[in-house]
Amino acid sequence: MSKNRVSRRQFLNYTLTGVGGFMAAGMLMPMVRFAVDPVLQAAGKSDFIPTKQKVAEITETPTRVDYTFEQQDAWYTSEVTGTAWVYKDEKGEIVALSPVCKHLGCVVDWNTDKSNPDHFFCPCHGGLYTKDGTNVPGTPPIAALDVFPYTEKDGFLYLGKAEPRKEA
Repeated sequence: MSKNRVSRRQFLNYTLTGVGGFMAAGMLMPMVRFAVDPVLQAAGKSDFIPTKQKVAEITETPTRVDYTFEQQDAWYTSEVTGTAWVYKDEKGEIVALSPVCKHLGCVVDWNTDKSNPDHFFCPCHGGLYTKDGTNVPGTPPIAALDVFPYTEKDGFLYLGKAEPRKEA
């Protein structure tokens, strides 16, 4: 027999601590798995989203290009529709602009303001952008429209995630 005897109070204290710890672990494990499991899921194969726009059909006039992609939030998958304004600049390079105004997030449209032709116009507060997406001074937008990185695959345009324009 051991010389150090455990009192009844110590025995109950040890027992309740062990049982309580076991129960707490049982409740916490599903919560930890809920938080960690989506992070461990395999990511998509590509960062670029296909559009139905053929690269050969892109002109110098900005054209609205709609695209859809699957978005996964934890275990819920939904189909999301996005939009870009796409055209070729003077050098023949493709420019893909986000339609989201940098003032309050409204959607801009090309050439809809009769007093400012050939501009992107935000109807929410009268914001103006030039064709290349630069904000017109004296109007509400605080920055240029975001730019989509793009790539071409099998003759079709693929768009990446919109990024803020890099200052020159």
